[in-house]
Amino acid sequence: MITPEYAQTMAAYNSELNRRIYGAALRLDDAARKKDHGLFWSSIHGTLNHIYWADRLWLSRFGLGDPTGLPIRDSGKVLDDFAELWAQRQAFDVEMENWAAALTQEAIAGDLSWFSGAAGKDMTKSKALCIMQVFNHQTHHRGQVHAVLTALGEKTGDTDLPFVLGSS
Repeated sequence: MITPEYAQTMAAYNSELNRRIYGAALRLDDAARKKDHGLFWSSIHGTLNHIYWADRLWLSRFGLGDPTGLPIRDSGKVLDDFAELWAQRQAFDVEMENWAAALTQEAIAGDLSWFSGAAGKDMTKSKALCIMQVFNHQTHHRGQVHAVLTALGEKTGDTDLPFVLGSS
């Protein structure tokens, strides 16, 4: 279904898009970042917190680090200080790229089982599907943040995968 190269490409894309999105968000003041813009997680800050929370949760299921310990309802409140959120995001992006670089086809094969707090039940899905979920989830919510940043007049540069990572 997917290859280690897929995960490596998406991890690199995640890191670069985070640099662009956080860079634009850092040009705003804290009030603008925390303002309710009608996003699912309310604000730019809340949504970026949620993405960080979800990445940590999903990757902990693959043996990378620990989840935040917060339930999903509080996932928009991982860190109140935006500079600290950005610092932790950058460090975790490096960890994610290293995790992806170490993936093998054998590690992607098979199923992953976990208890989903969001669904309130035990789940089992293919590891490949779960890896795709990690990157799809980031893209989904980062797109919401991008739309608000654009509406506020901020620029991030290209966000399309072929233009972000260049040609190879």
